[in-house]
Amino acid sequence: MSTNEQKLFKIASELLQTEKAYVARLNLLDQEFCSKLMDEANKGTFPVDVVKNIFSNISSINAFHSQFLLPDLEKRMGEWSSKPRIGDILQKLTPFLKMYAEYVKNFDKAMELLKQWTDRSPQFKAIIQEIQIQEVCGSLTLQHHMLEPVQRVPRYEMLLKDYLKKLPQDDPDRQDAEKSLQIIATAATHSNSAIRKSENLKKLLEIYEMLGEEEDIVHPSNEFIKEGHILKLAARNTSAMERYLFLFNNMLLYCVPKFSLGGPKYTVRTRIGIDGIRVLETTNEDYPHTFQVSGKERTLELQASSEQDKADWITVGAYRSVSRQHFTLTSIVDTDFCAVIEYVFIEMQKAELGKRAPRWIRDNEVTMCMKCKEPFNALTRRRHHCRACGYVVCWKCSDNKAPLEYDSNKMNKVCRDCFSILTGEQVTEGKKKGILEIEAAQFSGSSIMCGFLQYCEKNKPWQKVWCVIPEKECLVLYLYGAPQDVKAQCTIPLLGYTVDDSARTADTPASFRLSQSKSVHNFAAETEELKQRWLKVIRVAVTGEMPECPQTNDSNTNMMDNNNTQEAAADSS
Repeated sequence: MSTNEQKLFKIASELLQTEKAYVARLNLLDQEFCSKLMDEANKGTFPVDVVKNIFSNISSINAFHSQFLLPDLEKRMGEWSSKPRIGDILQKLTPFLKMYAEYVKNFDKAMELLKQWTDRSPQFKAIIQEIQIQEVCGSLTLQHHMLEPVQRVPRYEMLLKDYLKKLPQDDPDRQDAEKSLQIIATAATHSNSAIRKSENLKKLLEIYEMLGEEEDIVHPSNEFIKEGHILKLAARNTSAMERYLFLFNNMLLYCVPKFSLGGPKYTVRTRIGIDGIRVLETTNEDYPHTFQVSGKERTLELQASSEQDKADWITVGAYRSVSRQHFTLTSIVDTDFCAVIEYVFIEMQKAELGKRAPRWIRDNEVTMCMKCKEPFNALTRRRHHCRACGYVVCWKCSDNKAPLEYDSNKMNKVCRDCFSILTGEQVTEGKKKGILEIEAAQFSGSSIMCGFLQYCEKNKPWQKVWCVIPEKECLVLYLYGAPQDVKAQCTIPLLGYTVDDSARTADTPASFRLSQSKSVHNFAAETEELKQRWLKVIRVAVTGEMPECPQTNDSNTNMMDNNNTQEAAADSS
């Protein structure tokens, strides 16, 4: 036998072996699943029509392949030396391809009915599970086995194309083989959409099994889009936890990995609907490649494995149009554009309050209550989060509860301002803000200079403070405990101060002093370059002139990092 003849024999043998496996799968569907479910249906446990509509014409398909096509193939392979051809046998298949058209057309309906009655009828589910644990099922579900007829016709097409490539032009079998391919290829083309659906369904089934067969995701309308490992940044601290995401056309599943010896397994922590979801790029000085997913059910701050992975998640997460709300601005026509934008932003926040899970301000971003401005401590004034806006507040300022729509209207702890907006009940007006009670975030977004410095006054110990020289008060230096604090620890009016950066033996590196009469303020920057930028601004301010923001090409410096951190935090709060 020549090399080419051996290749033709090998293709014919593969056709026979795959046909045997296919008939075994058809017999399993027809004689096991369909037959046993029909026996139970005849007892009145569930409707007979349900079983008929699920399995469609599987009995006819099984009869043709097991009683006609497979025996013919077996006979031909037994006499291959005298009759080396398969085109004439496959031509017998072509009139029966209409059976596949009927099966494929009914496939979506069959999957829907199967899911519906598995949930509805314990007896229906028990019969299926009893068969699925048998060795003949190969640890695969009924849905997996039902995909076989959908995928079989393209398999014939692929084998026939390979067969014709090896078949000589003058071979007696060429005409029959070409006719068979023409008709089978047409049938396969009509099945392409069903094949794509079947591949998607197969993926849904795989995910269904990874989730412990507890999540309702196996449905023809569900389309898998993307999955991947991700890190979740904790709201209360800076730790990162391993998580896993599954993105579909209608939802995002936020999952926790489970220990398993039998492949990856996950538990769904949150299901976030795609409608109204927002995916925003964020910047975090401690964690690169971060982004934020904000849905009605929950807001997550996540870290991707790389910048490309982050870009991919942001791209696929934003493929749905985000519903936006519009507001009438007739009452503020005469105000400037920035005021209009600020008004719209505040009104949008109020409109969505309680409908969308907030991004929590981290504990380490504040040193005092964001409502009453009292400093936190470990005993009498601990940190709490408002479940509506995400602000960090003390127990007195969070001593209210209101129903939140994103949490199924359950009662949640909220701050006094959110309580007033959500319930319409008036709260007592607080005192007017003093000069120290201007929020750090309010200044940092429009500042000449802002960032962390070490600070020491007189003989007190050094402490890390968030320093801001705002554009509107460019002759004043504000000192905050943290970037999100709502009240400054102190202010230094720079006019008339003396600036001294001469090196002293006991001084901290990159330090400088501001002095006026008996008042001395000591500062230290992380680098000499950062110190010089602060001095450039301060030396202009102490003369009474308006300083300009120092320019720098180094995007990785502390000042820029701190600005980016603040922008990301302010964006979500």
